[in-house]
Amino acid sequence: VPCSLRTTSFTWNFANALRHTTYPCPSDWPKSDYSELEEDQTEAPFEVFGRPEKFWFNLESIGSLRPENIVLTGLQVLKKKLTDLQTHFNSEVAKEALYIAP
Repeated sequence: VPCSLRTTSFTWNFANALRHTTYPCPSDWPKSDYSELEEDQTEAPFEVFGRPEKFWFNLESIGSLRPENIVLTGLQVLKKKLTDLQTHFNSEVAKEALYIAP
């Protein structure tokens, strides 16, 4: 199946408040289009207990599929793979529970 995806990007921490990435010089942190920082700020104050709650995706299709369909199909594939992984894991746990050492 040919890929209909041209480019993709996503962000969740555009002000670097969670410090998932560090730069030797904080002013090197690239400002996002979604940033709400003031011009003189290089990064947001550190949020010790912060968690990513919003994710921004940019997706560009070559036209054969709508970007929404690409994302939804990708989520279906991911869901199937996670379900298969859970099934195999549960099977292995059940095998070990039945195993009696000599």
